Amino acid sequence: MAAGLSGIRGPRPAGRGATPTPGPARPPLLRELLLVTALFLAYKFGRLFANGHEARAFRNADRVWDAERAIHLPGEESIQQLLLHGEPLVKAANTYYAAVHFPATLAFLAWLYWRRPAHYVWSRRVLALVTGAALALHLLMPLAPPRMLSATGLVDTARVYGPSVYGATPETDSMANQFAAMPSLHFGWALMVAIGLIAATRSRWRVLWLLHPLLTLLVIVGTANHYWFDALAAAVLLGLALLSVRTPGRSRTASPPPVGRTLGATALPAGALR
Repeated sequence: MAAGLSGIRGPRPAGRGATPTPGPARPPLLRELLLVTALFLAYKFGRLFANGHEARAFRNADRVWDAERAIHLPGEESIQQLLLHGEPLVKAANTYYAAVHFPATLAFLAWLYWRRPAHYVWSRRVLALVTGAALALHLLMPLAPPRMLSATGLVDTARVYGPSVYGATPETDSMANQFAAMPSLHFGWALMVAIGLIAATRSRWRVLWLLHPLLTLLVIVGTANHYWFDALAAAVLLGLALLSVRTPGRSRTASPPPVGRTLGATALPAGALR
């Protein structure tokens, strides 16, 4: 009987003694730190190489502003007026713009690295694609932000109320390119943080992570650092990057043993003992 069954013995079902399937390997920490640092430096220096082109930047700003009015988008000034109701509120918005962008993204990547390695690699690849595409667009289309465009009538809230991350004038700013408004990486990165956390977690409240890009959108528009189109361009680039990088598969439970009779720990197909 045992000899006759040896040829039809199936795989041993998962049980107490079964070895669990290992999760995805975590990339070497030193390599990832060097890689993320290199990406950050490329982002910073890439923006500096895009400096200049002031005349083109203001011509493009006029076109973007006119295009938004032509399709009847809500005026950026309506969002700014909400912030200008109180000085503490506008200062909080300026602080959010200046202090949350990089730390939130780095914290997001660090958490994924330790807790969700597969999602970390996916998110890092998507962010690298978005950032590279954004730098290329900064070079191709320099754009003065709405706070610099007199036609908008908007207040440069960071300069008036503080804190500000930019120099007094674009020519003297050695840390950032003030003519790199489109796309808004503030919004693009914030949206990826929300999407990445929603994909990597299982809480029923995980959709609330979308409040981060929503608040970022209100801040970048209300402080007159970006147009609506800047956020739209970032969302389009992010969508293309997400389509280009395979999303990590969700974990699956072990398949049940084949339906049929069993002999001890051995699964038998239905009808084998007839």
